[in-house]
Amino acid sequence: MDLSDITDIATAGLRAQRARMTVTASNIANAQTTRTDEGGPYRRRDPVFSADRVAKPFASRLERKLRSVEVTKIAEDPRDPVTRYLPHHPDANEDGYVEFPNVNLIEEQANLVSSSRSFQANLLVMSKVRSMAEAIMRIGQ
Repeated sequence: MDLSDITDIATAGLRAQRARMTVTASNIANAQTTRTDEGGPYRRRDPVFSADRVAKPFASRLERKLRSVEVTKIAEDPRDPVTRYLPHHPDANEDGYVEFPNVNLIEEQANLVSSSRSFQANLLVMSKVRSMAEAIMRIGQ
């Protein structure tokens, strides 16, 4: 395993967590959106991650276990919208109920903190790889 494999894995982690933060920010921004182009309230979204092999066919046993992450799609949350009685709202139905997005702000905040910490961990890996590469260069002098 060389340093570029480690960098590639950390870079994939950074991309995945950036996508997770972007989707979470979109969920938070649309928490009160009752009307969309598709019709109805905004539907909460989640990124779907998958693990990809990193190692080459003749890699060591450790390298064959390495996985990289990739965002394969952004999925809509299947839970039903939240209904509230607001008879004067422009999107209220004939009974006075309005459908709001199925976005839980506490859950979204937890997702944002978790993705931010994962992003920071991947940045730390990148920093350590750079330090290791610099140390290798100093040894060769």
